[in-house]
Amino acid sequence: MNSSKTTDKHEPREIRRKLGLNQQQFWSKIGVTQSGGSRYESGRNMPRPVRELLRLVHVEQIDIQRVKREDMDVIDYLKSEDPELFKTLKKSAKAKKKAA
Repeated sequence: MNSSKTTDKHEPREIRRKLGLNQQQFWSKIGVTQSGGSRYESGRNMPRPVRELLRLVHVEQIDIQRVKREDMDVIDYLKSEDPELFKTLKKSAKAKKKAA
């Protein structure tokens, strides 16, 4: 598989189809036009920031509209100042999500 067409070994077209979205719906969630997304799906090299946004939004299912810089600052602080608490909270959040 051509690495320029993939994001973490997933093809954008494959991800989009699995989600049941058309190109406009899929690509607009990460700020890419339908025509730009079509070019990426056809094999054009996708810039790393676009690949990462695709991964975060469509693979990791993160609503980037809700992520704030201060949230990231808290995460960074917790990781560096109390890594054990960070691991515990992460594990608890993962368990809660599975139970839901």
